[in-house]
Amino acid sequence: MTDDIPTFKMELPDAGPDTAPDTGHGSPPAEIHIDEALVRSLLVAQHPDLAEQPLSLLDNGFDNVMFRLGETFIVRLPRRQASVNCLVNEQAWLPTLAPSLPLPISAPMRVGTAQAGYPWVWSILPWIEGQTADIEPIASSEAAPLANFLNALHKPAPTNAPTNPYRGVPIAERTSINEERMARVFEKTDTITPYIIQAWQRALAAPEETSPTWLHGDMHARNVLVKEGRIAAIIDWGDITAGDRASDLACIWSLLGDQKARADAMYIYHDANPDLWARAMGWAVMYGVMLLDSGLIDHPRHAEMGRLILERLSADVANT
Repeated sequence: MTDDIPTFKMELPDAGPDTAPDTGHGSPPAEIHIDEALVRSLLVAQHPDLAEQPLSLLDNGFDNVMFRLGETFIVRLPRRQASVNCLVNEQAWLPTLAPSLPLPISAPMRVGTAQAGYPWVWSILPWIEGQTADIEPIASSEAAPLANFLNALHKPAPTNAPTNPYRGVPIAERTSINEERMARVFEKTDTITPYIIQAWQRALAAPEETSPTWLHGDMHARNVLVKEGRIAAIIDWGDITAGDRASDLACIWSLLGDQKARADAMYIYHDANPDLWARAMGWAVMYGVMLLDSGLIDHPRHAEMGRLILERLSADVANT
Protein backbone atom coordinates (compact mmCIF):
# COMPACT_ATOMS: atom_id res chain seq x y z
CA MET A 1 0.00 0.00 0.00
CA THR A 2 1.12 3.55 -0.64
CA ASP A 3 1.56 6.16 2.06
CA ASP A 4 0.20 9.04 0.02
CA ILE A 5 -3.46 8.05 -0.33
CA PRO A 6 -5.34 11.36 -0.33
CA THR A 7 -7.94 12.13 2.25
CA PHE A 8 -11.19 11.05 0.66
CA LYS A 9 -13.89 13.68 0.41
CA MET A 10 -16.32 13.60 -2.48
CA GLU A 11 -18.38 16.72 -3.03
CA LEU A 12 -20.85 17.15 -5.87
CA PRO A 13 -19.34 19.81 -8.16
CA ASP A 14 -21.28 22.28 -10.22
CA ALA A 15 -22.23 20.48 -13.41
CA GLY A 16 -20.38 21.88 -16.39
CA PRO A 17 -21.52 21.77 -20.01
CA ASP A 18 -21.53 18.27 -21.42
CA THR A 19 -23.61 17.08 -24.32
CA ALA A 20 -22.03 13.65 -24.69
CA PRO A 21 -24.40 10.75 -25.19
CA ASP A 22 -23.04 9.09 -22.04
CA THR A 23 -24.52 11.58 -19.57
CA GLY A 24 -24.98 9.02 -16.85
CA HIS A 25 -28.79 9.18 -16.94
CA GLY A 26 -29.54 5.80 -18.51
CA SER A 27 -29.68 4.74 -22.14
CA PRO A 28 -30.75 7.48 -24.57
CA PRO A 29 -34.13 6.90 -26.21
CA ALA A 30 -34.42 5.86 -29.84
CA GLU A 31 -35.57 8.61 -32.20
CA ILE A 32 -37.00 6.24 -34.80
CA HIS A 33 -38.67 2.84 -34.61
CA ILE A 34 -36.54 0.24 -36.36
CA ASP A 35 -38.02 -3.21 -36.85
CA GLU A 36 -37.54 -6.20 -39.12
CA ALA A 37 -40.04 -4.91 -41.67
CA LEU A 38 -38.15 -1.63 -42.07
CA VAL A 39 -34.79 -3.33 -42.46
CA ARG A 40 -36.22 -5.80 -44.94
CA SER A 41 -37.62 -2.95 -47.04
CA LEU A 42 -34.23 -1.23 -47.08
CA LEU A 43 -32.53 -4.43 -48.19
CA VAL A 44 -35.09 -5.03 -50.95
CA ALA A 45 -34.58 -1.52 -52.28
CA GLN A 46 -30.79 -1.28 -52.03
CA HIS A 47 -29.27 -4.76 -51.65
CA PRO A 48 -31.80 -7.08 -53.26
CA ASP A 49 -29.32 -9.96 -53.53
CA LEU A 50 -29.36 -10.16 -49.71
CA ALA A 51 -33.02 -9.36 -49.12
CA GLU A 52 -34.27 -12.95 -48.92
CA GLN A 53 -31.82 -14.04 -46.22
CA PRO A 54 -33.11 -14.67 -42.66
CA LEU A 55 -33.24 -11.52 -40.53
CA SER A 56 -33.46 -11.24 -36.74
CA LEU A 57 -32.87 -8.55 -34.11
CA LEU A 58 -29.44 -8.93 -32.51
CA ASP A 59 -29.01 -5.97 -30.14
CA ASN A 60 -30.07 -2.42 -29.26
CA GLY A 61 -27.09 -0.31 -28.24
CA PHE A 62 -26.71 3.29 -27.10
CA ASP A 63 -26.31 4.40 -30.71
CA ASN A 64 -27.28 1.63 -33.11
CA VAL A 65 -29.68 -1.23 -33.70
CA MET A 66 -28.16 -4.44 -35.11
CA PHE A 67 -29.82 -7.29 -36.99
CA ARG A 68 -28.33 -10.66 -37.92
CA LEU A 69 -28.65 -11.17 -41.68
CA GLY A 70 -28.22 -14.74 -42.84
CA GLU A 71 -25.08 -16.57 -41.77
CA THR A 72 -22.49 -13.98 -42.74
CA PHE A 73 -23.77 -10.42 -42.20
CA ILE A 74 -24.97 -7.87 -39.65
CA VAL A 75 -27.08 -4.83 -40.52
CA ARG A 76 -26.21 -1.81 -38.37
CA LEU A 77 -28.52 1.21 -38.28
CA PRO A 78 -28.33 4.40 -36.19
CA ARG A 79 -31.25 4.75 -33.77
CA ARG A 80 -30.75 8.49 -33.22
CA GLN A 81 -29.37 11.48 -35.12
CA ALA A 82 -26.37 11.97 -32.83
CA SER A 83 -24.86 8.64 -33.89
CA VAL A 84 -25.17 9.08 -37.67
CA ASN A 85 -21.81 10.78 -38.12
CA CYS A 86 -20.19 7.95 -36.17
CA LEU A 87 -21.42 5.47 -38.77
CA VAL A 88 -20.22 7.76 -41.57
CA ASN A 89 -16.73 7.74 -40.01
CA GLU A 90 -16.75 3.94 -39.85
CA GLN A 91 -17.69 3.75 -43.51
CA ALA A 92 -14.99 6.26 -44.50
CA TRP A 93 -12.02 4.96 -42.53
CA LEU A 94 -12.33 1.31 -41.47
CA PRO A 95 -11.90 -0.35 -44.88
CA THR A 96 -8.48 1.30 -45.28
CA LEU A 97 -7.44 0.89 -41.64
CA ALA A 98 -8.33 -2.81 -41.31
CA PRO A 99 -5.43 -4.28 -43.35
CA SER A 100 -2.83 -2.74 -41.01
CA LEU A 101 -4.31 -4.29 -37.85
CA PRO A 102 -3.41 -7.74 -36.44
CA LEU A 103 -6.97 -8.57 -35.29
CA PRO A 104 -10.23 -8.56 -37.28
CA ILE A 105 -12.40 -5.45 -37.03
CA SER A 106 -15.99 -4.76 -38.02
CA ALA A 107 -15.30 -2.82 -41.21
CA PRO A 108 -18.41 -2.15 -43.36
CA MET A 109 -18.74 -4.38 -46.42
CA ARG A 110 -21.67 -2.48 -47.93
CA VAL A 111 -23.44 0.79 -47.18
CA GLY A 112 -27.02 1.96 -47.34
CA THR A 113 -28.71 5.33 -47.64
CA ALA A 114 -31.92 6.97 -46.43
CA GLN A 115 -35.03 5.38 -47.90
CA ALA A 116 -38.38 3.73 -47.06
CA GLY A 117 -39.06 5.99 -44.09
CA TYR A 118 -35.57 5.59 -42.64
CA PRO A 119 -33.70 8.95 -42.65
CA TRP A 120 -30.01 8.04 -42.30
CA VAL A 121 -27.09 6.02 -43.67
CA TRP A 122 -26.60 2.42 -42.52
CA SER A 123 -24.10 -0.39 -42.96
CA ILE A 124 -23.80 -4.10 -43.65
CA LEU A 125 -20.94 -5.66 -41.68
CA PRO A 126 -19.39 -9.13 -41.61
CA TRP A 127 -20.77 -11.55 -39.01
CA ILE A 128 -17.89 -12.56 -36.72
CA GLU A 129 -18.46 -15.52 -34.45
CA GLY A 130 -18.01 -14.86 -30.75
CA GLN A 131 -19.44 -13.40 -27.55
CA THR A 132 -18.72 -9.95 -26.19
CA ALA A 133 -16.04 -9.88 -23.52
CA ASP A 134 -18.45 -8.97 -20.74
CA ILE A 135 -20.15 -12.34 -21.31
CA GLU A 136 -17.09 -14.43 -22.22
CA PRO A 137 -13.95 -12.97 -20.58
CA ILE A 138 -10.73 -13.08 -22.55
CA ALA A 139 -7.97 -15.37 -21.32
CA SER A 140 -4.95 -13.95 -19.52
CA SER A 141 -2.81 -15.15 -22.43
CA GLU A 142 -4.52 -12.55 -24.63
CA ALA A 143 -2.54 -9.74 -22.96
CA ALA A 144 0.01 -9.89 -25.78
CA PRO A 145 -2.48 -9.88 -28.71
CA LEU A 146 -4.34 -6.99 -27.08
CA ALA A 147 -1.18 -4.94 -26.54
CA ASN A 148 0.07 -5.69 -30.05
CA PHE A 149 -3.26 -4.61 -31.52
CA LEU A 150 -3.13 -1.32 -29.63
CA ASN A 151 0.46 -0.77 -30.74
CA ALA A 152 -0.52 -1.31 -34.37
CA LEU A 153 -3.54 0.98 -34.10
CA HIS A 154 -1.84 3.84 -32.28
CA LYS A 155 -0.05 5.32 -35.28
CA PRO A 156 -0.17 8.99 -36.34
CA ALA A 157 -3.52 9.83 -37.91
CA PRO A 158 -3.88 12.05 -40.99
CA THR A 159 -4.86 15.67 -40.55
CA ASN A 160 -8.37 14.97 -41.84
CA ALA A 161 -9.01 12.18 -39.33
CA PRO A 162 -12.28 12.45 -37.39
CA THR A 163 -12.33 14.47 -34.19
CA ASN A 164 -14.32 13.55 -31.10
CA PRO A 165 -15.04 16.00 -28.24
CA TYR A 166 -15.47 13.17 -25.71
CA ARG A 167 -12.72 10.63 -26.50
CA GLY A 168 -8.97 11.14 -26.57
CA VAL A 169 -9.25 14.76 -25.45
CA PRO A 170 -7.20 16.28 -22.61
CA ILE A 171 -8.50 14.53 -19.54
CA ALA A 172 -9.00 17.79 -17.66
CA GLU A 173 -11.81 18.63 -20.10
CA ARG A 174 -13.81 15.76 -18.60
CA THR A 175 -13.35 16.83 -14.98
CA SER A 176 -16.78 18.29 -14.27
CA ILE A 177 -18.93 15.54 -15.77
CA ASN A 178 -16.73 12.76 -14.39
CA GLU A 179 -16.69 14.10 -10.85
CA GLU A 180 -20.45 14.56 -10.99
CA ARG A 181 -20.77 10.89 -11.91
CA MET A 182 -18.26 9.87 -9.26
CA ALA A 183 -20.34 11.63 -6.63
CA ARG A 184 -23.46 9.77 -7.70
CA VAL A 185 -21.66 6.41 -7.74
CA PHE A 186 -20.10 7.12 -4.34
CA GLU A 187 -23.57 7.62 -2.88
CA LYS A 188 -24.84 4.30 -4.30
CA THR A 189 -21.84 1.92 -4.12
CA ASP A 190 -18.53 1.27 -2.38
CA THR A 191 -16.50 1.34 -5.62
CA ILE A 192 -15.13 4.91 -5.32
CA THR A 193 -12.24 3.97 -3.04
CA PRO A 194 -9.33 6.19 -2.00
CA TYR A 195 -7.32 4.40 -4.70
CA ILE A 196 -9.81 5.49 -7.38
CA ILE A 197 -9.54 9.07 -6.15
CA GLN A 198 -5.76 8.75 -6.22
CA ALA A 199 -5.78 7.43 -9.80
CA TRP A 200 -8.06 10.28 -10.89
CA GLN A 201 -5.91 12.95 -9.24
CA ARG A 202 -2.72 11.54 -10.76
CA ALA A 203 -4.34 11.61 -14.21
CA LEU A 204 -5.32 15.26 -13.84
CA ALA A 205 -1.76 16.11 -12.78
CA ALA A 206 -0.11 14.32 -15.72
CA PRO A 207 1.03 16.39 -18.73
CA GLU A 208 -1.23 16.26 -21.79
CA GLU A 209 -0.48 14.12 -24.84
CA THR A 210 1.33 16.03 -27.58
CA SER A 211 1.35 13.37 -30.33
CA PRO A 212 -2.22 12.29 -31.15
CA THR A 213 -2.71 8.90 -32.80
CA TRP A 214 -5.55 6.86 -34.25
CA LEU A 215 -7.94 5.64 -31.53
CA HIS A 216 -10.78 3.17 -31.44
CA GLY A 217 -12.37 5.54 -28.94
CA ASP A 218 -14.63 3.10 -27.06
CA MET A 219 -12.58 0.01 -26.18
CA HIS A 220 -14.78 -1.54 -23.51
CA ALA A 221 -15.82 -5.16 -23.04
CA ARG A 222 -19.00 -5.02 -25.16
CA ASN A 223 -16.92 -3.87 -28.13
CA VAL A 224 -14.57 -6.86 -28.09
CA LEU A 225 -15.68 -10.27 -29.38
CA VAL A 226 -14.25 -13.40 -27.79
CA LYS A 227 -14.25 -17.02 -28.89
CA GLU A 228 -12.88 -19.75 -26.61
CA GLY A 229 -11.03 -17.14 -24.56
CA ARG A 230 -9.28 -15.54 -27.53
CA ILE A 231 -10.01 -12.12 -29.01
CA ALA A 232 -12.02 -12.70 -32.19
CA ALA A 233 -12.57 -9.09 -33.27
CA ILE A 234 -12.69 -5.45 -32.20
CA ILE A 235 -16.11 -4.04 -33.08
CA ASP A 236 -18.17 -0.83 -32.91
CA TRP A 237 -15.81 1.86 -34.20
CA GLY A 238 -18.29 4.73 -34.09
CA ASP A 239 -16.02 6.79 -31.84
CA ILE A 240 -12.94 6.41 -34.08
CA THR A 241 -10.84 9.55 -33.75
CA ALA A 242 -7.37 10.99 -33.42
CA GLY A 243 -6.32 11.82 -29.87
CA ASP A 244 -4.65 10.69 -26.66
CA ARG A 245 -4.02 6.93 -26.83
CA ALA A 246 -4.47 6.78 -23.04
CA SER A 247 -8.20 6.73 -23.79
CA ASP A 248 -7.83 3.34 -25.52
CA LEU A 249 -5.28 1.97 -23.05
CA ALA A 250 -7.94 2.17 -20.35
CA CYS A 251 -9.32 -1.02 -21.91
CA ILE A 252 -6.64 -3.00 -20.06
CA TRP A 253 -8.76 -2.64 -16.91
CA SER A 254 -11.95 -3.40 -18.80
CA LEU A 255 -10.73 -6.56 -20.53
CA LEU A 256 -8.09 -8.26 -18.37
CA GLY A 257 -9.28 -9.70 -15.08
CA ASP A 258 -5.89 -11.02 -13.99
CA GLN A 259 -3.50 -8.51 -12.43
CA LYS A 260 -0.41 -10.11 -13.96
CA ALA A 261 -2.05 -10.05 -17.40
CA ARG A 262 -2.65 -6.31 -17.01
CA ALA A 263 0.99 -5.79 -16.09
CA ASP A 264 2.07 -7.93 -19.06
CA ALA A 265 -0.06 -5.87 -21.46
CA MET A 266 1.41 -2.63 -20.19
CA TYR A 267 4.94 -4.02 -20.62
CA ILE A 268 4.30 -5.44 -24.10
CA TYR A 269 2.85 -2.12 -25.27
CA HIS A 270 6.48 -0.87 -25.12
CA ASP A 271 5.92 2.56 -23.60
CA ALA A 272 6.91 2.98 -19.96
CA ASN A 273 6.07 6.71 -19.79
CA PRO A 274 4.43 7.10 -16.35
CA ASP A 275 2.40 10.09 -17.54
CA LEU A 276 0.80 7.96 -20.27
CA TRP A 277 -0.23 5.30 -17.77
CA ALA A 278 -1.44 7.88 -15.26
CA ARG A 279 -3.76 9.26 -17.94
CA ALA A 280 -4.80 5.71 -18.95
CA MET A 281 -5.82 4.98 -15.37
CA GLY A 282 -7.76 8.26 -15.32
CA TRP A 283 -9.63 7.22 -18.45
CA ALA A 284 -10.31 3.84 -16.82
CA VAL A 285 -11.86 5.73 -13.90
CA MET A 286 -14.06 7.65 -16.34
CA TYR A 287 -15.20 4.55 -18.22
CA GLY A 288 -15.84 2.64 -15.02
CA VAL A 289 -17.83 5.45 -13.46
CA MET A 290 -19.78 6.19 -16.65
CA LEU A 291 -20.80 2.55 -17.13
CA LEU A 292 -21.69 2.04 -13.48
CA ASP A 293 -23.57 5.34 -13.15
CA SER A 294 -25.77 4.76 -16.20
CA GLY A 295 -25.96 1.01 -15.75
CA LEU A 296 -27.42 1.28 -12.26
CA ILE A 297 -30.38 3.05 -13.85
CA ASP A 298 -31.35 0.67 -16.63
CA HIS A 299 -28.50 -1.57 -17.85
CA PRO A 300 -27.17 -4.24 -15.45
CA ARG A 301 -24.51 -5.42 -17.90
CA HIS A 302 -23.03 -1.93 -18.07
CA ALA A 303 -23.18 -1.62 -14.30
CA GLU A 304 -21.21 -4.85 -13.86
CA MET A 305 -18.65 -3.75 -16.45
CA GLY A 306 -18.14 -0.49 -14.57
CA ARG A 307 -17.85 -2.23 -11.22
CA LEU A 308 -15.16 -4.59 -12.52
CA ILE A 309 -13.11 -1.76 -14.04
CA LEU A 310 -13.08 0.16 -10.76
CA GLU A 311 -12.36 -2.97 -8.71
CA ARG A 312 -9.36 -3.91 -10.88
CA LEU A 313 -8.05 -0.37 -10.93
CA SER A 314 -8.26 -0.11 -7.14
CA ALA A 315 -6.30 -3.34 -6.81
CA ASP A 316 -3.55 -2.14 -9.15
CA VAL A 317 -3.19 1.27 -7.55
CA ALA A 318 -3.03 -0.39 -4.12
CA ASN A 319 -0.02 -2.41 -5.32
CA THR A 320 1.95 0.56 -6.68
